[in-house]
Amino acid sequence: MQVIAIANQKGGVGKTTTAVNLSACLAMIGKKVLLVDMDPQANATSGLGAEKEDAQAGVYCCLMNEDKKASSQKKKTNLSGLDLLPSGPDLTGAEVELVSEKEREKRLKKKLNGIKSKYDCVIIDCPPSMNLLTINALVAADQVIMPIQCEYYALEGLSQLVNMIERVKSSFNSRLKIGGILMTMADQRTNLSRQVVQEVRQYFKDMVYKTVIPRNVRLSEAPSFGKSILEYDIRSTGAEHYLRFAKEVVAKNLS
Repeated sequence: MQVIAIANQKGGVGKTTTAVNLSACLAMIGKKVLLVDMDPQANATSGLGAEKEDAQAGVYCCLMNEDKKASSQKKKTNLSGLDLLPSGPDLTGAEVELVSEKEREKRLKKKLNGIKSKYDCVIIDCPPSMNLLTINALVAADQVIMPIQCEYYALEGLSQLVNMIERVKSSFNSRLKIGGILMTMADQRTNLSRQVVQEVRQYFKDMVYKTVIPRNVRLSEAPSFGKSILEYDIRSTGAEHYLRFAKEVVAKNLS
């Protein structure tokens, strides 16, 4: 069983889209998956058709209440094999409230330890920042998948994320590793997208997944209907590529 954090402090790179659709595709191919929404914006939560939670439930409650178990806060989704630990706006206050707490960076890890044995994979959608919530996710994770948008500034800030991973690894979580880099929002009709993919592959080599996620209107539309791409349009290019990516993750990260 592996815990995989989907992280990049740069916003708009397809991080939540990847977390939701990778989870859905893994469930479709027979894996038992838990998606943990660690972002106070709760886009992964609403993207699966669930209500954003208040302080009485979800991830916030798990982090702040010692007596609450993750198993009591998870929700079933419309996809067989996929459960959700939802988020909500109250999670914004967790970072401030945890500052004075002991082992505050290990809260999520402790909660997941009692539940992760029931799953083949736990996917954590991290917020687009290097805060205590992201650190909690990295401490709980076995590996990190980093989505990078196929644009000119693709590598901007990536070194900061790699450094953060190394610091967490040396201080809190020696097993943590970079699971891979996923290129997203590619437009193969443009020279820029092709050049960015080539540059990233030259620099990071085997760390880059073979699958490249294209720009796809159906992928953009699906969250507004509270559905993964598999539920919204399984025949779309976006669904085809995320299914291909999920199979690659199984072979590379879950074998």
